[in-house]
Formats: sequence, C-alpha cells, structure tokens
Amino acid sequence: MTSIRRWLLGWLICGLGAACAIAGYGIFSLAQLEAGELFDYELRTIALSMPSNVDDTPGAHGRAPELRGIADDRLVIDIWDGSGRLVYHSPNEPELPFLGDGFRSAEREGIRWRAFGHAERNRFIQVAQPSSVREELAARLASRTLMPLAVLIPVLIGIVLFVVARGLSPVGAVSRALAARSPESLDPIRFDKPMPVELHPLVQALNDLLGRVDEASEAQRAFIADAAHELRTPMTALKLQIQGATSDGSMQVDPVTRQKIEGRLNRVIHLAQQLLSMAREDAAREAAMAPMSLRNLCEERVGDYSLLAEAKSLDLGLEVDQARGERDEFMIHGDVHALGVLLNNLLDNAVRHTPAGGRVDVILRREPRGLALTVLDTGSGIPADEIARVCDRFYRISGTAGHGSGLGLAIASRVARRHHATLVVANRSDVTGLSVSVQGLRELADAPLDLKPRPAAHAAE
Repeated sequence: MTSIRRWLLGWLICGLGAACAIAGYGIFSLAQLEAGELFDYELRTIALSMPSNVDDTPGAHGRAPELRGIADDRLVIDIWDGSGRLVYHSPNEPELPFLGDGFRSAEREGIRWRAFGHAERNRFIQVAQPSSVREELAARLASRTLMPLAVLIPVLIGIVLFVVARGLSPVGAVSRALAARSPESLDPIRFDKPMPVELHPLVQALNDLLGRVDEASEAQRAFIADAAHELRTPMTALKLQIQGATSDGSMQVDPVTRQKIEGRLNRVIHLAQQLLSMAREDAAREAAMAPMSLRNLCEERVGDYSLLAEAKSLDLGLEVDQARGERDEFMIHGDVHALGVLLNNLLDNAVRHTPAGGRVDVILRREPRGLALTVLDTGSGIPADEIARVCDRFYRISGTAGHGSGLGLAIASRVARRHHATLVVANRSDVTGLSVSVQGLRELADAPLDLKPRPAAHAAE
C-alpha cells in the first residue's frame, strides 16, 4: 500500500541527504584549496623572513639558533650563497635539489614536495614541505569546516519529520473523525478548526456521498415503515374477522385448519411489527438519548411478560448484582423506547424457546466496562455453527417453530450499537440454554459505592 507520508519522507530525506553530500564535497574541496593556499603562503612567509645572519656553521649539525622559533611541520630549509654553495640545510631531512625561484613541485625518493624559492642579493632561500603533510593538515582543516553541516543534517531530518507530520495532520483528523462516528451517523463532516484548501474537495465529496446515502436510507426506511403499517392493519382486521366468523358459526372450518390460519396471520402481524421497530431504530438519532433508569425498565418488562411466563409455568425473575444502596436505579444515558424494544425481543425469544417448567432470568450487574443486561434461559440453545449469524436480519435457525421473523436479535444488536454497547450471544456452559447479554452500557455518575446485594425478585414461579 502506497503511503503519502512515507513517500514524502523518503524523497525529502534522500533529497536533503544528496544535497548535503554535494554541498559537503564542494565545501571540503574548497577548504582543501584554501588550506593549500595558506600553506603556500606559509612557505613564502618563512622564506621572506629568514634572518640574514644564517651561516654554514650549524648547517651540518643542527638548526641554527635563529630558526628554532619557527614551526616545523617537516619544513626543509636550504640556503645557498651567492656562489651557489649550500650554507644551511635543515637537519635530519633529505637533501633537495635547487628547484628555482617561486613555487615548484618535485618528487624525491618517492616523496612529493612543494617548495618556494626566493633569490636575494647574495643568497638563495628555498623552503620545502612534503605534500602528504600539507594534504593531511589541509584535510584536517577542511573536516572542521564540515562539522556544522554534520550537525545540521539531523536537525534538517527532524524538521522534515515535524513538517510532514504537521502537514498531514488534517488528513489524520479526517480519518479519526470518520472512525469515531457511529455506523448509523450520516451527518455531514464538520471541524472546529479550519481545514487546508487541499482537503476541501475531499470533505465536500464525502459530505455529498453521506447526503445521498442518507436520502437513500430514509427512502428505504419510509418504504419499510409504510409497507409494515399497511400490512399490519389489514392482517389484524382479517384475524379478528376470522375469529368472529368462527365464533358465530358463519365460517365452518376444522380446528386444525383454523389454528394454522391463525398461526400464519400471527407470524405476518409479528413480522410487520418487527419491521416497524426496525424502521424506527434505523431512523433513530442521538437526540432521543436521555437519562433513564435501566432497573425500572427491566422491572416493567419483566412484569409485562409475567402472564406469558405463568401460562408456560416458567420461573421469570429479575436479579440485581453489585447494587449501590437499597434502591440503585442503574442510571444510564439511553433511549427508553429503543431499550424497551431490545428487552422485549430478548424476553420474547427466551419465553418462546424455553420449555414449560423452565427458568428465565434477567440480570443487571456492574462490570469493568460498564453496566451489563443479561437474559438467561434454560431452552435448547443455538447450534454452535449458527451463533455467528443469529444477529443477521431475517435469519432464523433451521427447524425453529413459532412465528418468529428473524429480526429480534438484529434489532437488539442495532440498539446496542447505538448505545455504544455490544450484544453477546452464547450458549450457557453451566446448564442447557442461551445467554444474551448487552455489555458496556455507559453509566451516569451517581452516589458512592455502597454494595448491598438485593435478593432476586421473581415475577412468576
């Protein structure tokens, strides 16, 4: 995958490195040239400043006292008198021939020399130095001129890293803003800080796309809601007419056939109701969120299903774990209607699929991630290979009886996501049955922790 950041950093750093290398080579060469000129100037200065009283007395044994203050650097000084006789030669140095006036270069015994000759009235002075010494000293001086450049390279790389990161930060801001949005949010992208001009077309195109998707989704929701509403009303009327006709004897049909007809009608009516719930949930927005008591909602829904549970001889109850005080409301910021639909679907599935004499428990508890609402039953559970698909729309487990539409858990999952929670469906490990849990509901700030477990309250036994 191509990375703009990596591409920019690679080209900028490599380009700066190449530019610095070229500049360093130029600086080094120029510094060497200037150092050579300085050493030539040194040779000339020494030659022109030689004392006039240097004679041949110390020439064969050592440096004349008059020359002991001159820097060495392997300098070879030769002085000839007017008759061409060598009157002085630097001790312990090879003898060099007479090279002539001015700057000269010569090679002696495999060593290249750089010399300067100066003719005076009654003598000739020649000062020479090995080229290797000059080059070594010149390279050392030139290297020192590169020190600021060597220090500047890391600084330039740091500046490039900072500038590239700062320049691409608006792209990261757009990515984070999109990642933080809920899947249902189709509102236009807006930012508090001004965006770069280069990103305006991208953000505008995204907003246009979100607008078109929102319009298409709204049309789909409206169609589903209208179709479900139009189906539910005549189906309910048809069911009442069949029941009335059967009661007054105007329609003669055997009980088995009548039961099948009513079952089909109940399933269609339930499907229409679930489609309406799905359309409402799809159209829901964060504006519907408000502080609410999760405990009160559970108590109301458990009470609503108590008659159905009693008709099947089910033990339906509500348990509260880790309560703060005797009357902990388990306050959250949520949509009462949506969470009521979620709990209705979970309880409806649990009651329908739990055999007579079984048990259905609604459990409220605090967990590290937030509040958790769990519905446990002692039914037959779900085959392990189908658990991953039970939250898909219109998916029904093979062999399932009843008037289910395959939308209950899909609606519950949608409601959980809108509340930034997770719907977890799993078979129970302790007994036969199913566990459906909404985990991660965000609790509102409340009173300090005062753990007083409340006994389980059962609506029907």
